[in-house]
Amino acid sequence: MILIDGKAVAKKIRENLKDRVQDLKNKGIKPKLAVIMVGNDKASSIYVKNKSKACNELGIEFEEFFKDDSISQKELIDLIKELNDRKDVHGILLQSPIPNNLDIREAFNTIDYRKDVDGFNPINVGKLSIGEDSFISCTPYGVIKLLEEYNIEVQGKNAVVIGRSNIVGKPLVQCLLNKDATVTICHSKTENIKEITKNADILIAALGKPKFITADMVKEGAVVIDVGINRCEDGKLVGDVDFNNVSEKASYITPVPGGVGPMTIAMLMNNVVKAASMNN
Repeated sequence: MILIDGKAVAKKIRENLKDRVQDLKNKGIKPKLAVIMVGNDKASSIYVKNKSKACNELGIEFEEFFKDDSISQKELIDLIKELNDRKDVHGILLQSPIPNNLDIREAFNTIDYRKDVDGFNPINVGKLSIGEDSFISCTPYGVIKLLEEYNIEVQGKNAVVIGRSNIVGKPLVQCLLNKDATVTICHSKTENIKEITKNADILIAALGKPKFITADMVKEGAVVIDVGINRCEDGKLVGDVDFNNVSEKASYITPVPGGVGPMTIAMLMNNVVKAASMNN
């Protein structure tokens, strides 16, 4: 069994990005990410802080807009439009979740697709689905990069994705299809899920249920990618995969933490640098 080291791969990507940022600065382009956060969700605050730290490390400029949860939909949309128009801002990110009284779909749709570094605008979603160059949602993009880095063959393989969220599951299916995998997507209404997962050459769990994937659901020698991050009652972080038992059957497996997690921010930084390169 080979442990897929997301930290090491993310570090390599960030080192490469540091050079690209410097090249852009030499041409007079200063890559900049604007992050909007509405309300005071604790997990979101940590994510925003981590994004700020990553930007500082790479020399990417960072501007944050903390808005009270009393903000109206119009005020939120107006802020996004203002950032769309700003030439110095290359990437715009709306940190989710946002308060329920606000329409997050309209907000994502308003972000200029050329600055949509989270890959949630329908134009980028559509481009990905027809195999055109686009901004890809950062977590699925990170999963694909890990498979590439470890030279894991995807073409012609049976890939099973568990979870159909717009943020991870659906874009991941498109990424795998674009690499010529045979893809099955499972979700809460899927019947006989074990029969499906047992045939997977590549099994990707992104459903948000601690240790849902057990050893009897996994084919001997399968590649297992765990996207889940769940905090147990004892404060310990675990994935969607029962790591200790599944790792005895897998050929490759990602740990939690230290697997897919570090890749998400690395690919966000990659998207910001890409946006700065394209839009100047």
